[in-house]
Amino acid sequence: MGDWIKNTIESLGYLGIAALMFVENLFPPIPSELIMPLAGYSANLPGAKLNVIGVFFAGLCGSVLGALVWYYPGKFLGEERLKALADKYGKWITVSSKDITKAKRWFDRQGSKAVLIGRLVPGVRTLISVPAGISNMPLLPFLFYTTLGSAAWVGLLTYSGYVLGSQYELVDKYLAPISKIVLGCLALAFIFWVVKRKRKNRRK
Repeated sequence: MGDWIKNTIESLGYLGIAALMFVENLFPPIPSELIMPLAGYSANLPGAKLNVIGVFFAGLCGSVLGALVWYYPGKFLGEERLKALADKYGKWITVSSKDITKAKRWFDRQGSKAVLIGRLVPGVRTLISVPAGISNMPLLPFLFYTTLGSAAWVGLLTYSGYVLGSQYELVDKYLAPISKIVLGCLALAFIFWVVKRKRKNRRK
């Protein structure tokens, strides 16, 4: 996959970076943790045709556009229809109805800030647009929080690749376990919240 990403960036430049980040939002197995560090590294090569600012904005545009692709199905199809589609076709993009349910619950608990936080968490960043759409979150606030969160994520990855140079793959290597820890902590926090809420309801 690394060679394919590299060839796309080399042949299409900024357009290739934007396209890769757009597709990354649709197909989670394509990692932004590899795309943007590689793009940042490419901008730091001698005689590079790309510059780091252009790389950042190309990645940001692709990421935000990809988020909209998940937002509108949530808005117009609703939760139950999306779950049915996910169970039927989700294996092609590694998304299930359980993933949608988890994202919806987290959004209901965190509100609008879930979009901002979610865009910073691998494994959640792709799906957080779905509950935002299901909950009819207004488009402008959605775009604001999505752009803000995406900018922080894309900027971090781009700068890491730019600084690390040929060692850009270390970003993916070290972020992978950190991502699992973050997801684990979010799961524990959600379980704690559910238990606390049940106890509170019983007391009432």
